[in-house]
Amino acid sequence: MSERDIFDDMLNGGIIRKDDPRMTEAWEVVSRAQRLSPALNSATTIDEMRQRLSEIIGSQVDESSTVFVPFFTNFGKHITIGENVFINHACTFLDMGGITIEDNVQIGPKVNLITENHPVNPAERKHLDLGAVVIAQNAWIGAGATILPGVTVGENSIVAAGAVVNRNVPANTIVGGVPAKFIKNIEER
Repeated sequence: MSERDIFDDMLNGGIIRKDDPRMTEAWEVVSRAQRLSPALNSATTIDEMRQRLSEIIGSQVDESSTVFVPFFTNFGKHITIGENVFINHACTFLDMGGITIEDNVQIGPKVNLITENHPVNPAERKHLDLGAVVIAQNAWIGAGATILPGVTVGENSIVAAGAVVNRNVPANTIVGGVPAKFIKNIEER
């Protein structure tokens, strides 16, 4: 176990053991996110949603960005949202490993951004295996897509509705399917 801060280790990715005594601090953040989430999800204006999500993530969501409720997170502390971002209804962000949403990103309804996994070995399965998710600027994530731990979706790329993305998506490409595969390059006109 590391002598470092548990939150730094989470953002660095890899295995966090279930018996790591520093996990107490992480579970306190989870409890805080769960306490604050009902107020977020009962918000009735975009400004109120922005304000309540800012409280959960610990940084100000820019006034150019919009998040529709319901919105679900188990942690919140490791979410970064850029400018001019749109996040549609019923998205789930499991962010212990870190989620970065860059500027001008569009995220469709019911999208899942997942930074948490577990080892395959049954004796270690309760440990966390973390990997950051990055959605680069001007990307578009289609309705119901799932982005798995450690994945970066490149600039200007599109993830088709319902896709399950388990590897990086190069810039300026469209991917789709389960698991997501290359469909075509995006050409500027």
